[in-house]
Amino acid sequence: MYLGLDLGTSGLKALLVDAEGTVQGTAEAGYENPHPRTGWSEQDPADWVAACEAVLDRLAAAHPREMAALRGIGLSGHMHGATLLGADDSVLRPCILWNDTRSAEEAAALDATPGIREATGNIVFPGFTAPKLLWVERHEPEVWNKVAKVLLPKDYLRLWLTGEHISDMSDSAGTAWMDVGARAWSAAALEAGHMRRDQMPALVEGSAEGGRLRAALRSRWGVEGPVVVAGGGGDNAAAACGAGCFAEGQGFVSLGTSGVLLAAKAGYAPDPASAVHTFCHAVPDTWYQMGVILSATDSLNWLSRQTGQSAADLARRLPDVAEGPGNLMFLPYLSGERTPHNDADLRGALIGLDVAHDPAALTRAVVEGVAFAMRDCLEALKGTGTELRSVLAMGGGARSRYWLEVLASTLDLPLQVPAGGEFGAALGAARLGIAAAEGGDPAAIMTPPQVAQTIEPRPDLVPRYDAAWRRYRALVPAIRAAQAD
Repeated sequence: MYLGLDLGTSGLKALLVDAEGTVQGTAEAGYENPHPRTGWSEQDPADWVAACEAVLDRLAAAHPREMAALRGIGLSGHMHGATLLGADDSVLRPCILWNDTRSAEEAAALDATPGIREATGNIVFPGFTAPKLLWVERHEPEVWNKVAKVLLPKDYLRLWLTGEHISDMSDSAGTAWMDVGARAWSAAALEAGHMRRDQMPALVEGSAEGGRLRAALRSRWGVEGPVVVAGGGGDNAAAACGAGCFAEGQGFVSLGTSGVLLAAKAGYAPDPASAVHTFCHAVPDTWYQMGVILSATDSLNWLSRQTGQSAADLARRLPDVAEGPGNLMFLPYLSGERTPHNDADLRGALIGLDVAHDPAALTRAVVEGVAFAMRDCLEALKGTGTELRSVLAMGGGARSRYWLEVLASTLDLPLQVPAGGEFGAALGAARLGIAAAEGGDPAAIMTPPQVAQTIEPRPDLVPRYDAAWRRYRALVPAIRAAQAD
């Protein structure tokens, strides 16, 4: 048996599978994501451990025979978080998360450092780990002076599971301390970020061994033999493993809290100026590129809070099929934006509000605005020479047929909807656990899911959504200018 643990922003999911990847059991536990100040987003790492204890206690109680046969664990987690540890592995402050923008000034300064983009293959975004440490150095020197190790969120969970300071290539690629092409820590980037090599964890491939489950935990959950803990992956790399996305031209679009358009790459071909992320994949000798927007379904959650209606109720107000763009435009920059703008200060807007607009019209505008932002990501990927032929649709937003029709016609790409079952980051983590424990070809273990249906672009709507996207894109300079005043 094998276990995938996916440490998300709002909760931890555990997936227990057999050697064929068939699900034997699942469990989930949530935790808080405090925002103590504007632009801040933090979590207590103790909450991750408590969630892991809860889900594995439940699995052990419900599936004792399967847990006894556990042989491998894979880890997935939200990227870029700065978990700061003292010399005794004590947590020095709450983890600063991926969607925290407090370090925008430090990110800009680090990004302007000669050679940093060449060293890391990426723009230094405010959400990345390195600028967070520069912020701590500047604003919390008493904490900074005690930092012995910096771990990404899933790797703090690994520390509790194994006692080891280890990370994988895909997750570490989002720190701005790594030479992504060489798949190793960059001495130049560490120096620019005022960090030392001994403060970094050891690096392994995601499909390789990254520690062993501690004997006390094996005893607690009734596990009979040794358990390999895989290197694992950042959430998007793990999701790509769950979706079998490795070959050039394969990709997925994920409509989760944030939005991601990911393309697998056979080689390393960064283009930092595009604001496209170029990261290591969770399997050896493979990379991926992605455009990222910060508010996808989170935009619908924002509208839910403003209207007092649930996101599900708002989604039910949408038409059954796409009808073309409406006359209300939404810019989903509620927390700044990554691709293609790299602007932590950019903020959203509703353009064309009318007294007749109701929650249904607002919901439609939100869906279209997210689709237009994803089109920005596609154009940025195209600018790097990346072409997508096959795109899986994933995430909570992909449950809306209307949203998928709008997105397919906006991107002018067919979207493949997987058949029911698991295929996301938790399954990808479990598959990495299988690869680490048993060996074998990752591509043979991590196959694509069955496709239930394909949403084709509507020829009658593609030019209309294209024209609306061009109007949307032209609004950004005006919004920037208005906000600057």
